[in-house]
Amino acid sequence: MVDQNLLPEAIRDANNCQKDPIPGFDFAYGYRPSLAAGVIFCALFGIAFFGHAFQTIRLRRWTSALLAIGALTELIGWAGRTWSSECPYNQNAFLMQITTLIIGPVFFTAALYVLLGMFINVLGREYSLLSARMYSIVFVTCDTVSLVVQAVGGAMASTASGSGNDTKLGTNIMVTGVLFQLAAMIVFTLLTLDFLRRSSKLGMPQEYNKILVALFISLAAIFARSIFRAVELIEGWNGYLMMHEAYFIALDGSLMVLAVLIFLPFDPARKVPKVYSVAKEDVAELSEYSATV
Repeated sequence: MVDQNLLPEAIRDANNCQKDPIPGFDFAYGYRPSLAAGVIFCALFGIAFFGHAFQTIRLRRWTSALLAIGALTELIGWAGRTWSSECPYNQNAFLMQITTLIIGPVFFTAALYVLLGMFINVLGREYSLLSARMYSIVFVTCDTVSLVVQAVGGAMASTASGSGNDTKLGTNIMVTGVLFQLAAMIVFTLLTLDFLRRSSKLGMPQEYNKILVALFISLAAIFARSIFRAVELIEGWNGYLMMHEAYFIALDGSLMVLAVLIFLPFDPARKVPKVYSVAKEDVAELSEYSATV
């Protein structure tokens, strides 16, 4: 534990707002976070949050609620980084962003799991290896475990970093959570590909095509981001990726904006209920056709 008396008076308070660098005392990030990036990402995640929150209130769909919660989590994280751009030694701002930005994508993946379950509910059990209920039970449980592990690890690592202690334990816990999330996503991807294989044989309403494309784009963005964060954390808090903000902006912030914003124009909360009856009729017609062949 660092003796607070050994710190310059300006940064002894965890909630300080010392703007200028102090020789011999690095910023918590190793650099001063970009104010412009913080403002831009706050605006983008704010748009995503209000858009999906409005749909949640209007349509009461779990996909919208989960996307809204994820966008809000990202918004809080980027607000923390914006705060840090003005107060780079502030430990509360650092803790605020590290614990939220590590767990935000968990809510996006949960929305994807629920979305595939919606497709199966509408089209029929024969379209999937698992039932819609099992998707919710298995993958949302995995997401919850991943969320808790990453949040605990993030809190431990950031607290240790701020007090000058070894961050290895907290970092390893965070990596474990990210890798667990990646493993669940790989299994989910295989099951989604199986869903597409079955759909090509059984037929599927064209209205779903754009939503499925959006699902795969969002999934790919989250997957790429998770690989980046795992490598970044494995390198350590003084690693090359951790010390260069450009990688974080490109491979975390930008990818998460894509993962959540894509569901504003291609919103399953609007599309699935509208084509529900059509989908049932199409599936019935396809079943009758198959029976006559």
